[in-house]
Amino acid sequence: MIETTLRLIQARGLHGVSLNDILSESGAPRGSLYFHFPGGKEALVLKAMQSGIETASQALRESLAGAADPAEGVRAFFRAAAAEMTDAEYTFGCPVAPIILDAPEVSTELAAACRAGLEEWTRMYRDALEAAGITPARAARLARVIVASLEGALIMARSQRSSAIITEVGDEVAALISAGRSTEQTLNK
Repeated sequence: MIETTLRLIQARGLHGVSLNDILSESGAPRGSLYFHFPGGKEALVLKAMQSGIETASQALRESLAGAADPAEGVRAFFRAAAAEMTDAEYTFGCPVAPIILDAPEVSTELAAACRAGLEEWTRMYRDALEAAGITPARAARLARVIVASLEGALIMARSQRSSAIITEVGDEVAALISAGRSTEQTLNK
């Protein structure tokens, strides 16, 4: 039910998915839904979104850890997102964006989880950039640019039904990071 909920919400948005859709797609009995999620749809959506955030965070962690520098890590993560978009036939997306776009005021718990997910990804990028020698202030700004760029690229890819935009944006963001590192190194000399 959790995986189905996440996939359906990424594809259709929060208000485009009913409990009947989730039960039908997942094959789960209605009694299981209320047994595991007594809070109903909102509780299930929260759990699905948290699962999506953790999956994205783990992929980002691996991309950054497996790269020689943050620019390459970002490039790898954007390419992985592009592959996911293609594999999902342009229904893939950020696990928090549909909630923010459809109903950020739905509940304080959902809104808090959305903020926490975006903050976690921003912090992960910022930490990688700082570890590469970029000053904390610049690293924080670049981290926000990276997150915003990926969010926009995901929307554009779905709109254009082409994941190439994600790869292109990732390459440009990686170049921006490399330029930022060069600038920092020059200033620190």
